[in-house]
Amino acid sequence: MRLIPVFLSALLLGLTLPAATALAQDTAPAATPTEGIAEGPIDLERFMGRWYVIGRVPNFIERGHVASVNTYTLQDDNKVAIRYQFREGFGEPEDEIDIRASVDEESGNRRWRTWFYKVVPTRSRVLEVAPDYSWALIGYPGREMAWIFARQPDMDNTLYRQLATRLRDKYDVNTDKLKRVPQHPEQVDRLGFEVPKKK
Repeated sequence: MRLIPVFLSALLLGLTLPAATALAQDTAPAATPTEGIAEGPIDLERFMGRWYVIGRVPNFIERGHVASVNTYTLQDDNKVAIRYQFREGFGEPEDEIDIRASVDEESGNRRWRTWFYKVVPTRSRVLEVAPDYSWALIGYPGREMAWIFARQPDMDNTLYRQLATRLRDKYDVNTDKLKRVPQHPEQVDRLGFEVPKKK
């Protein structure tokens, strides 16, 4: 694993707080703000486990990664171990980054502070979770970065468009930059999917 480039990317990400920009134009129907959302605090135990990265605004650390997966493991005192696994192309070996996080209980377990290599801090927020914890929307300060997670590697196109529209309309995310993450080789080069770092 090439630690130095990833570390520098993480440092840049941690120091960057992008400002909100113009909203994307999307023709998908907007879901109502309270439709299909788990209310109240995030249940950390239910949130743990494997999440596939279905969509994201490409960033310094994850740009060009395919088959991206985050696995969350709850530890003591609202601490979470996160293992991010990915490939730079479907013919490339799997790589991983281990991240630690602390969860702000007073935020309803929605605000997270994460550290890459124990020294590079970033922040994120669980914006929404499905009632059955089958999908989640994750945000970042500045509103230019966001992620769509799911428990399965595939997501219905209609649901994906609804969640992307929700990110735009409710959270002011610049969804012009939102890309789907290839989870299968046949998704490479499809419209709307991120281009792998290596083909």
